[in-house]
Amino acid sequence: MFQKQHTLRDTVSFEGVGLHTGESVRVQVHPAPENSGYVFVRMDLPSPVEIPARVEYVVDLMRSTTLGKGNARVHTVEHLLAALMGMGVSNARIEVWGPEIPILDGSALPFVEAIQQVGLQPQKEPQQFYHIEEPVHYQNKERGVDIAAFPFEGFRATVIVDYNSQVLGIQPATLVRWEDFAKDIAPARTFCLLYELEELHRLGLIRGGTLENAIVIVDRVYSPEELQRIGALFGYPDVQVVEQGVLNNTPLRFDNEPARHKLLDLIGDLALLGAPLRGQIMAMRPGHAANIEFIRTLYKLIQKRQIIQRFQKTPTSGGVVFDIHAIRQILPHRYPFLLVDRITHFSEDSIVGIKNVTINEPFFAGHFEDNPIMPGVLILEAMAQVGGILFLNIVENPQDYWVYFLAIDGARFKKPVVPGDQLVFKLDMLQLRRGICKMAGKAYVDDKLVCEAELTASLVPKSSLKVTHAAKASSREHQS
Repeated sequence: MFQKQHTLRDTVSFEGVGLHTGESVRVQVHPAPENSGYVFVRMDLPSPVEIPARVEYVVDLMRSTTLGKGNARVHTVEHLLAALMGMGVSNARIEVWGPEIPILDGSALPFVEAIQQVGLQPQKEPQQFYHIEEPVHYQNKERGVDIAAFPFEGFRATVIVDYNSQVLGIQPATLVRWEDFAKDIAPARTFCLLYELEELHRLGLIRGGTLENAIVIVDRVYSPEELQRIGALFGYPDVQVVEQGVLNNTPLRFDNEPARHKLLDLIGDLALLGAPLRGQIMAMRPGHAANIEFIRTLYKLIQKRQIIQRFQKTPTSGGVVFDIHAIRQILPHRYPFLLVDRITHFSEDSIVGIKNVTINEPFFAGHFEDNPIMPGVLILEAMAQVGGILFLNIVENPQDYWVYFLAIDGARFKKPVVPGDQLVFKLDMLQLRRGICKMAGKAYVDDKLVCEAELTASLVPKSSLKVTHAAKASSREHQS
Protein backbone atom coordinates (compact mmCIF):
# COMPACT_ATOMS: atom_id res chain seq x y z
CA MET A 1 0.00 0.00 0.00
CA PHE A 2 1.29 3.44 -0.94
CA GLN A 3 2.71 5.74 1.73
CA LYS A 4 1.30 8.78 -0.10
CA GLN A 5 -2.33 9.35 -1.05
CA HIS A 6 -3.39 8.60 -4.62
CA THR A 7 -6.37 9.40 -6.80
CA LEU A 8 -7.33 8.49 -10.37
CA ARG A 9 -5.56 10.15 -13.28
CA ASP A 10 -8.85 10.43 -15.14
CA THR A 11 -12.56 9.67 -14.84
CA VAL A 12 -13.84 6.12 -15.38
CA SER A 13 -17.45 5.29 -16.26
CA PHE A 14 -19.70 2.26 -15.91
CA GLU A 15 -23.23 1.38 -16.98
CA GLY A 16 -25.35 -1.62 -16.08
CA VAL A 17 -28.16 -2.90 -13.90
CA GLY A 18 -28.28 -3.05 -10.15
CA LEU A 19 -28.23 -6.56 -8.72
CA HIS A 20 -31.04 -5.97 -6.24
CA THR A 21 -33.06 -3.07 -7.70
CA GLY A 22 -32.80 -4.28 -11.30
CA GLU A 23 -32.67 -0.63 -12.43
CA SER A 24 -30.34 0.66 -15.13
CA VAL A 25 -27.67 2.85 -13.56
CA ARG A 26 -24.69 4.90 -14.64
CA VAL A 27 -21.59 5.65 -12.57
CA GLN A 28 -18.67 8.01 -13.06
CA VAL A 29 -15.68 7.78 -10.72
CA HIS A 30 -13.72 11.05 -10.73
CA PRO A 31 -10.36 12.10 -9.27
CA ALA A 32 -10.79 13.80 -5.90
CA PRO A 33 -8.73 16.12 -3.67
CA GLU A 34 -6.45 14.94 -0.90
CA ASN A 35 -8.07 13.86 2.38
CA SER A 36 -11.55 13.70 0.81
CA GLY A 37 -11.82 9.91 0.87
CA TYR A 38 -14.59 8.18 -1.06
CA VAL A 39 -17.82 10.12 -1.55
CA PHE A 40 -20.91 8.86 -3.41
CA VAL A 41 -23.13 11.49 -5.06
CA ARG A 42 -26.70 10.76 -6.19
CA MET A 43 -26.78 12.92 -9.32
CA ASP A 44 -30.26 11.85 -10.47
CA LEU A 45 -32.08 13.50 -7.57
CA PRO A 46 -33.56 17.03 -7.79
CA SER A 47 -30.58 18.23 -5.74
CA PRO A 48 -27.42 16.06 -5.73
CA VAL A 49 -26.85 14.35 -2.37
CA GLU A 50 -23.34 13.55 -1.18
CA ILE A 51 -22.97 10.39 0.93
CA PRO A 52 -19.50 9.78 2.41
CA ALA A 53 -18.37 6.18 2.27
CA ARG A 54 -18.14 5.85 6.04
CA VAL A 55 -19.58 3.24 8.35
CA GLU A 56 -21.83 5.78 10.08
CA TYR A 57 -23.76 6.16 6.79
CA VAL A 58 -24.63 2.44 6.47
CA VAL A 59 -28.43 2.17 6.47
CA ASP A 60 -29.18 -1.35 5.19
CA LEU A 61 -27.36 -4.70 5.04
CA MET A 62 -29.84 -7.00 3.32
CA ARG A 63 -27.49 -9.09 1.12
CA SER A 64 -25.36 -6.04 0.29
CA THR A 65 -24.07 -2.83 1.87
CA THR A 66 -26.25 0.24 1.40
CA LEU A 67 -25.24 3.80 2.26
CA GLY A 68 -27.72 6.58 2.82
CA LYS A 69 -28.32 10.17 3.87
CA GLY A 70 -31.84 11.40 4.37
CA ASN A 71 -33.97 9.64 1.75
CA ALA A 72 -31.07 9.13 -0.66
CA ARG A 73 -29.63 5.62 -0.99
CA VAL A 74 -26.80 3.91 -2.84
CA HIS A 75 -27.06 0.13 -2.76
CA THR A 76 -24.36 -2.51 -3.29
CA VAL A 77 -21.32 -0.29 -2.86
CA GLU A 78 -18.94 -3.03 -1.68
CA HIS A 79 -17.48 -4.24 -5.00
CA LEU A 80 -16.53 -0.76 -6.21
CA LEU A 81 -15.14 0.16 -2.78
CA ALA A 82 -13.08 -3.04 -2.73
CA ALA A 83 -11.64 -2.17 -6.14
CA LEU A 84 -10.70 1.35 -5.04
CA MET A 85 -9.16 0.09 -1.79
CA GLY A 86 -7.42 -2.86 -3.41
CA MET A 87 -5.86 -0.71 -6.12
CA GLY A 88 -4.59 1.93 -3.68
CA VAL A 89 -7.01 4.76 -4.54
CA SER A 90 -7.29 7.06 -1.51
CA ASN A 91 -9.71 9.68 -2.83
CA ALA A 92 -12.55 9.41 -5.35
CA ARG A 93 -15.81 11.20 -6.12
CA ILE A 94 -18.35 8.61 -7.25
CA GLU A 95 -21.27 10.15 -9.12
CA VAL A 96 -24.26 7.83 -9.50
CA TRP A 97 -27.34 8.17 -11.69
CA GLY A 98 -29.57 5.62 -10.02
CA PRO A 99 -30.06 3.89 -6.66
CA GLU A 100 -27.38 1.20 -6.95
CA ILE A 101 -23.88 0.51 -8.21
CA PRO A 102 -24.14 -1.74 -11.32
CA ILE A 103 -23.36 -5.39 -10.66
CA LEU A 104 -21.57 -5.83 -14.05
CA ASP A 105 -20.17 -9.39 -13.95
CA GLY A 106 -20.69 -9.82 -10.21
CA SER A 107 -17.06 -9.18 -9.28
CA ALA A 108 -14.75 -6.20 -8.83
CA LEU A 109 -12.74 -7.03 -11.95
CA PRO A 110 -14.42 -4.51 -14.35
CA PHE A 111 -13.76 -1.72 -11.84
CA VAL A 112 -10.14 -2.82 -11.38
CA GLU A 113 -9.50 -3.01 -15.12
CA ALA A 114 -10.88 0.52 -15.61
CA ILE A 115 -8.65 1.84 -12.82
CA GLN A 116 -5.63 0.10 -14.35
CA GLN A 117 -6.43 1.66 -17.73
CA VAL A 118 -6.41 5.28 -16.50
CA GLY A 119 -3.74 4.78 -13.82
CA LEU A 120 -3.21 6.55 -10.50
CA GLN A 121 -2.13 10.10 -9.70
CA PRO A 122 0.17 10.46 -6.66
CA GLN A 123 -0.79 13.19 -4.19
CA LYS A 124 1.32 15.12 -1.69
CA GLU A 125 -0.40 14.19 1.57
CA PRO A 126 0.71 11.02 3.41
CA GLN A 127 -1.69 8.10 3.46
CA GLN A 128 -3.35 7.68 6.83
CA PHE A 129 -3.50 4.15 8.27
CA TYR A 130 -5.48 2.74 11.16
CA HIS A 131 -3.26 0.46 13.21
CA ILE A 132 -4.60 -2.52 15.12
CA GLU A 133 -2.76 -2.17 18.44
CA GLU A 134 -4.54 -4.91 20.39
CA PRO A 135 -6.73 -7.91 19.44
CA VAL A 136 -10.33 -7.04 18.55
CA HIS A 137 -12.97 -9.77 18.39
CA TYR A 138 -16.56 -9.95 17.12
CA GLN A 139 -18.72 -13.05 17.44
CA ASN A 140 -22.25 -14.05 16.54
CA LYS A 141 -22.77 -17.53 17.94
CA GLU A 142 -26.20 -18.00 16.36
CA ARG A 143 -24.79 -17.54 12.87
CA GLY A 144 -21.43 -19.14 13.59
CA VAL A 145 -19.58 -15.91 12.77
CA ASP A 146 -16.17 -15.06 14.20
CA ILE A 147 -14.14 -12.06 13.05
CA ALA A 148 -10.94 -10.95 14.74
CA ALA A 149 -8.23 -8.37 14.09
CA PHE A 150 -4.66 -8.66 15.35
CA PRO A 151 -1.61 -6.38 15.30
CA PHE A 152 0.44 -6.75 12.12
CA GLU A 153 2.90 -4.48 10.33
CA GLY A 154 1.14 -4.66 6.95
CA PHE A 155 -2.27 -5.96 5.93
CA ARG A 156 -3.32 -9.58 5.72
CA ALA A 157 -6.81 -11.06 5.59
CA THR A 158 -8.13 -14.61 5.68
CA VAL A 159 -11.73 -15.68 5.19
CA ILE A 160 -13.16 -19.14 5.79
CA VAL A 161 -16.50 -20.12 4.25
CA ASP A 162 -18.35 -22.99 5.93
CA TYR A 163 -22.10 -23.22 5.32
CA ASN A 164 -22.46 -26.94 6.09
CA SER A 165 -22.74 -27.53 2.35
CA GLN A 166 -21.33 -30.67 0.74
CA VAL A 167 -20.83 -28.74 -2.47
CA LEU A 168 -19.00 -25.75 -1.01
CA GLY A 169 -17.25 -27.59 1.80
CA ILE A 170 -14.88 -25.56 3.94
CA GLN A 171 -13.14 -22.95 1.78
CA PRO A 172 -10.35 -20.61 2.88
CA ALA A 173 -9.12 -17.56 0.97
CA THR A 174 -6.25 -15.26 1.90
CA LEU A 175 -4.82 -11.98 0.69
CA VAL A 176 -1.21 -11.60 1.85
CA ARG A 177 -0.26 -8.45 -0.08
CA TRP A 178 -2.19 -5.76 -1.90
CA GLU A 179 -0.26 -6.37 -5.12
CA ASP A 180 -2.16 -9.66 -5.51
CA PHE A 181 -5.64 -8.16 -5.15
CA ALA A 182 -6.28 -7.52 -8.86
CA LYS A 183 -5.31 -11.03 -9.87
CA ASP A 184 -6.43 -13.18 -6.95
CA ILE A 185 -9.44 -11.47 -5.36
CA ALA A 186 -11.04 -8.96 -7.76
CA PRO A 187 -12.27 -11.58 -10.32
CA ALA A 188 -14.28 -13.57 -7.72
CA ARG A 189 -18.03 -13.26 -8.42
CA THR A 190 -20.95 -12.99 -6.05
CA PHE A 191 -22.81 -16.21 -5.29
CA CYS A 192 -25.85 -17.61 -3.55
CA LEU A 193 -27.37 -21.02 -2.86
CA LEU A 194 -30.20 -22.15 -5.12
CA TYR A 195 -32.66 -22.59 -2.27
CA GLU A 196 -32.20 -18.88 -1.38
CA LEU A 197 -33.42 -17.57 -4.73
CA GLU A 198 -37.15 -17.80 -4.09
CA GLU A 199 -36.85 -16.10 -0.68
CA LEU A 200 -34.64 -13.34 -2.09
CA HIS A 201 -37.15 -12.80 -4.90
CA ARG A 202 -40.00 -12.64 -2.37
CA LEU A 203 -38.08 -9.94 -0.45
CA GLY A 204 -37.81 -7.87 -3.62
CA LEU A 205 -34.09 -8.48 -4.03
CA ILE A 206 -31.86 -9.76 -6.90
CA ARG A 207 -34.18 -8.24 -9.52
CA GLY A 208 -31.13 -7.73 -11.71
CA GLY A 209 -29.57 -11.11 -10.97
CA THR A 210 -28.64 -13.38 -13.89
CA LEU A 211 -26.40 -16.37 -14.43
CA GLU A 212 -24.00 -13.92 -16.12
CA ASN A 213 -23.45 -11.88 -12.93
CA ALA A 214 -23.74 -14.46 -10.17
CA ILE A 215 -22.85 -18.04 -9.34
CA VAL A 216 -25.72 -20.21 -8.12
CA ILE A 217 -24.64 -23.13 -5.96
CA VAL A 218 -26.85 -26.23 -6.01
CA ASP A 219 -26.41 -28.10 -2.73
CA ARG A 220 -29.16 -30.71 -3.06
CA VAL A 221 -31.08 -32.65 -5.71
CA TYR A 222 -33.92 -30.65 -7.31
CA SER A 223 -36.77 -32.05 -9.34
CA PRO A 224 -37.30 -30.75 -12.90
CA GLU A 225 -40.51 -29.06 -11.67
CA GLU A 226 -38.64 -27.19 -8.94
CA LEU A 227 -35.99 -26.05 -11.38
CA GLN A 228 -38.62 -24.89 -13.85
CA ARG A 229 -40.48 -22.92 -11.16
CA ILE A 230 -37.31 -21.19 -9.97
CA GLY A 231 -36.17 -20.49 -13.51
CA ALA A 232 -39.49 -18.90 -14.38
CA LEU A 233 -38.99 -16.30 -11.63
CA PHE A 234 -35.88 -15.01 -13.38
CA GLY A 235 -36.81 -15.56 -17.02
CA TYR A 236 -34.75 -18.74 -17.46
CA PRO A 237 -37.07 -21.42 -18.87
CA ASP A 238 -34.23 -23.89 -19.36
CA VAL A 239 -32.61 -24.15 -15.94
CA GLN A 240 -30.66 -27.32 -15.31
CA VAL A 241 -27.90 -28.80 -13.23
CA VAL A 242 -25.56 -30.23 -15.80
CA GLU A 243 -22.80 -30.72 -13.27
CA GLN A 244 -23.25 -31.14 -9.53
CA GLY A 245 -22.71 -27.94 -7.65
CA VAL A 246 -23.20 -25.07 -10.11
CA LEU A 247 -26.42 -24.11 -11.90
CA ASN A 248 -26.22 -24.43 -15.71
CA ASN A 249 -22.61 -25.59 -15.35
CA THR A 250 -21.28 -22.04 -15.00
CA PRO A 251 -17.48 -22.42 -14.97
CA LEU A 252 -15.73 -21.18 -11.84
CA ARG A 253 -12.79 -18.79 -12.03
CA PHE A 254 -11.23 -20.31 -8.90
CA ASP A 255 -11.84 -23.55 -7.04
CA ASN A 256 -12.59 -21.43 -3.96
CA GLU A 257 -14.34 -18.56 -5.75
CA PRO A 258 -17.08 -18.19 -3.10
CA ALA A 259 -14.49 -17.76 -0.34
CA ARG A 260 -12.54 -15.26 -2.43
CA HIS A 261 -15.71 -13.27 -3.04
CA LYS A 262 -16.44 -13.15 0.69
CA LEU A 263 -12.95 -11.75 1.14
CA LEU A 264 -13.71 -9.22 -1.62
CA ASP A 265 -16.86 -8.15 0.24
CA LEU A 266 -14.93 -7.85 3.51
CA ILE A 267 -12.33 -5.58 1.90
CA GLY A 268 -15.09 -3.42 0.42
CA ASP A 269 -16.79 -3.10 3.78
CA LEU A 270 -13.48 -2.34 5.52
CA ALA A 271 -13.12 0.65 3.18
CA LEU A 272 -15.92 2.24 5.22
CA LEU A 273 -13.44 2.83 8.04
CA GLY A 274 -12.13 5.75 5.99
CA ALA A 275 -8.48 4.60 5.80
CA PRO A 276 -6.61 1.34 5.18
CA LEU A 277 -5.92 -0.96 8.11
CA ARG A 278 -2.54 -2.04 9.38
CA GLY A 279 -3.36 -5.41 10.87
CA GLN A 280 -4.37 -9.00 10.25
CA ILE A 281 -8.02 -10.01 9.87
CA MET A 282 -9.33 -13.54 10.42
CA ALA A 283 -13.00 -14.09 9.51
CA MET A 284 -15.12 -17.23 9.80
CA ARG A 285 -18.41 -17.12 7.86
CA PRO A 286 -18.42 -13.33 7.35
CA GLY A 287 -21.31 -11.48 5.77
CA HIS A 288 -22.21 -7.83 5.37
CA ALA A 289 -24.13 -7.57 8.66
CA ALA A 290 -21.29 -9.17 10.63
CA ASN A 291 -18.65 -7.17 8.73
CA ILE A 292 -20.31 -3.88 9.58
CA GLU A 293 -20.81 -4.77 13.25
CA PHE A 294 -17.12 -5.66 13.44
CA ILE A 295 -16.14 -2.47 11.61
CA ARG A 296 -18.28 -0.38 13.96
CA THR A 297 -16.37 -1.91 16.86
CA LEU A 298 -13.08 -1.03 15.18
CA TYR A 299 -14.32 2.47 14.40
CA LYS A 300 -15.22 3.15 18.04
CA LEU A 301 -11.73 2.05 19.12
CA ILE A 302 -10.16 4.24 16.43
CA GLN A 303 -12.23 7.26 17.51
CA LYS A 304 -11.27 6.65 21.13
CA ARG A 305 -7.59 6.46 20.23
CA GLN A 306 -7.80 9.66 18.18
CA ILE A 307 -9.44 11.51 21.06
CA ILE A 308 -6.85 10.27 23.53
CA GLN A 309 -3.95 11.18 21.23
CA ARG A 310 -5.40 14.65 20.74
CA PHE A 311 -5.32 15.54 24.44
CA GLN A 312 -2.72 13.18 25.91
CA LYS A 313 0.45 14.50 24.32
CA THR A 314 2.96 12.57 26.44
CA PRO A 315 3.22 8.81 27.04
CA THR A 316 1.51 7.43 30.15
CA SER A 317 1.96 4.26 32.15
CA GLY A 318 0.12 2.29 34.78
CA GLY A 319 -3.18 2.24 32.90
CA VAL A 320 -3.52 6.04 32.77
CA VAL A 321 -5.56 7.28 29.80
CA PHE A 322 -5.54 11.02 30.63
CA ASP A 323 -3.11 12.56 33.10
CA ILE A 324 -3.65 15.91 34.84
CA HIS A 325 -2.14 17.85 31.92
CA ALA A 326 -4.69 16.34 29.50
CA ILE A 327 -7.53 16.84 31.98
CA ARG A 328 -6.70 20.54 32.24
CA GLN A 329 -7.14 20.80 28.46
CA ILE A 330 -10.54 19.11 28.62
CA LEU A 331 -12.15 20.56 31.75
CA PRO A 332 -12.48 24.31 32.42
CA HIS A 333 -12.15 23.86 36.22
CA ARG A 334 -9.10 25.15 38.10
CA TYR A 335 -7.82 25.22 41.68
CA PRO A 336 -9.46 24.78 44.08
CA PHE A 337 -12.24 23.20 42.05
CA LEU A 338 -10.47 20.79 39.72
CA LEU A 339 -11.24 17.51 41.49
CA VAL A 340 -9.98 14.91 39.01
CA ASP A 341 -6.38 13.67 39.00
CA ARG A 342 -6.43 11.11 36.20
CA ILE A 343 -8.64 8.97 33.96
CA THR A 344 -7.91 5.24 33.81
CA HIS A 345 -10.69 4.05 31.50
CA PHE A 346 -12.45 5.84 28.65
CA SER A 347 -14.92 4.42 26.14
CA GLU A 348 -17.98 5.49 24.19
CA ASP A 349 -20.36 4.99 27.13
CA SER A 350 -18.29 4.58 30.30
CA ILE A 351 -15.40 6.18 32.16
CA VAL A 352 -13.31 5.67 35.27
CA GLY A 353 -11.53 8.53 37.03
CA ILE A 354 -9.48 8.97 40.18
CA LYS A 355 -9.37 11.67 42.83
CA ASN A 356 -6.64 11.47 45.47
CA VAL A 357 -7.89 12.99 48.71
CA THR A 358 -5.21 14.72 50.82
CA ILE A 359 -5.24 16.74 54.03
CA ASN A 360 -4.14 19.73 51.94
CA GLU A 361 -7.57 20.05 50.30
CA PRO A 362 -8.80 23.60 51.03
CA PHE A 363 -12.22 22.43 52.23
CA PHE A 364 -10.76 20.40 55.10
CA ALA A 365 -9.85 23.64 56.89
CA GLY A 366 -13.52 24.09 57.75
CA HIS A 367 -15.10 20.66 57.19
CA PHE A 368 -14.35 19.66 59.84
CA GLU A 369 -11.17 20.89 61.60
CA ASP A 370 -11.08 18.07 64.17
CA ASN A 371 -12.78 15.44 62.01
CA PRO A 372 -11.95 16.14 58.35
CA ILE A 373 -14.59 14.61 56.03
CA MET A 374 -14.90 15.36 52.34
CA PRO A 375 -18.25 17.14 51.74
CA GLY A 376 -20.77 14.96 49.94
CA VAL A 377 -21.55 17.69 47.43
CA LEU A 378 -17.88 17.79 46.41
CA ILE A 379 -17.86 14.02 45.94
CA LEU A 380 -20.79 14.51 43.57
CA GLU A 381 -18.97 17.41 41.89
CA ALA A 382 -15.86 15.26 41.35
CA MET A 383 -18.09 12.48 40.01
CA ALA A 384 -19.70 14.95 37.60
CA GLN A 385 -16.33 16.23 36.41
CA VAL A 386 -15.28 12.68 35.55
CA GLY A 387 -18.59 12.22 33.72
CA GLY A 388 -18.07 15.49 31.87
CA ILE A 389 -15.07 14.00 30.10
CA LEU A 390 -17.48 11.53 28.47
CA PHE A 391 -18.71 14.49 26.41
CA LEU A 392 -15.52 14.07 24.39
CA ASN A 393 -17.49 11.42 22.51
CA ILE A 394 -20.22 13.93 21.68
CA VAL A 395 -18.51 17.15 20.57
CA GLU A 396 -15.29 17.78 18.71
CA ASN A 397 -14.15 20.70 20.90
CA PRO A 398 -15.34 20.10 24.48
CA GLN A 399 -13.40 23.12 25.72
CA ASP A 400 -15.90 25.28 23.82
CA TYR A 401 -18.79 24.12 26.05
CA TRP A 402 -19.97 24.40 29.63
CA VAL A 403 -21.43 21.32 31.31
CA TYR A 404 -24.30 22.26 33.64
CA PHE A 405 -26.10 20.09 36.20
CA LEU A 406 -29.79 19.62 35.50
CA ALA A 407 -30.61 17.00 38.11
CA ILE A 408 -29.14 14.71 40.76
CA ASP A 409 -31.29 11.68 41.50
CA GLY A 410 -30.94 8.87 44.00
CA ALA A 411 -27.85 10.28 45.70
CA ARG A 412 -26.66 8.02 48.51
CA PHE A 413 -23.61 8.39 50.77
CA LYS A 414 -22.49 5.07 52.23
CA LYS A 415 -19.24 5.89 54.01
CA PRO A 416 -17.20 9.01 54.91
CA VAL A 417 -14.29 9.96 52.66
CA VAL A 418 -11.26 11.16 54.62
CA PRO A 419 -7.70 12.34 53.92
CA GLY A 420 -5.56 9.55 52.47
CA ASP A 421 -8.45 7.95 50.58
CA GLN A 422 -8.35 7.42 46.85
CA LEU A 423 -11.75 7.93 45.23
CA VAL A 424 -12.43 5.82 42.15
CA PHE A 425 -15.38 7.07 40.11
CA LYS A 426 -17.13 4.79 37.64
CA LEU A 427 -19.78 6.31 35.39
CA ASP A 428 -21.96 4.73 32.70
CA MET A 429 -23.93 6.62 30.08
CA LEU A 430 -27.65 5.92 30.50
CA GLN A 431 -29.14 8.30 27.98
CA LEU A 432 -27.95 10.89 25.50
CA ARG A 433 -30.36 13.12 23.64
CA ARG A 434 -29.93 16.60 22.14
CA GLY A 435 -26.99 17.56 24.29
CA ILE A 436 -28.54 16.26 27.52
CA CYS A 437 -26.75 13.36 29.15
CA LYS A 438 -27.88 11.08 31.97
CA MET A 439 -25.20 9.03 33.75
CA ALA A 440 -25.14 6.49 36.55
CA GLY A 441 -22.19 7.18 38.85
CA LYS A 442 -20.57 5.27 41.67
CA ALA A 443 -17.62 6.19 43.87
CA TYR A 444 -15.42 3.65 45.61
CA VAL A 445 -12.64 3.68 48.20
CA ASP A 446 -10.71 0.42 48.47
CA ASP A 447 -13.40 -1.27 46.35
CA LYS A 448 -16.10 -0.26 48.84
CA LEU A 449 -19.00 1.84 47.61
CA VAL A 450 -19.02 5.25 49.30
CA CYS A 451 -21.41 7.21 47.05
CA GLU A 452 -23.81 6.67 44.18
CA ALA A 453 -26.15 8.88 42.15
CA GLU A 454 -27.71 9.48 38.76
CA LEU A 455 -26.53 12.73 37.21
CA THR A 456 -28.21 14.65 34.41
CA ALA A 457 -26.23 17.39 32.68
CA SER A 458 -26.62 19.72 29.74
CA LEU A 459 -24.01 20.78 27.22
CA VAL A 460 -24.13 24.56 26.62
CA PRO A 461 -21.93 26.27 23.99
CA LYS A 462 -19.85 29.08 25.50
CA SER A 463 -20.58 31.19 22.42
CA SER A 464 -24.30 31.16 23.15
CA LEU A 465 -23.69 32.50 26.65
CA LYS A 466 -21.54 35.32 25.27
CA VAL A 467 -24.39 36.27 22.95
CA THR A 468 -26.85 36.14 25.85
CA HIS A 469 -24.63 38.28 28.09
CA ALA A 470 -24.08 40.79 25.30
CA ALA A 471 -27.83 40.99 24.68
CA LYS A 472 -28.49 41.61 28.38
CA ALA A 473 -25.83 44.32 28.51
CA SER A 474 -27.32 45.99 25.44
CA SER A 475 -30.78 45.83 27.03
CA ARG A 476 -29.53 47.51 30.22
CA GLU A 477 -27.87 50.26 28.21
CA HIS A 478 -31.08 50.80 26.28
CA GLN A 479 -33.13 50.99 29.49
CA SER A 480 -30.77 53.52 31.02
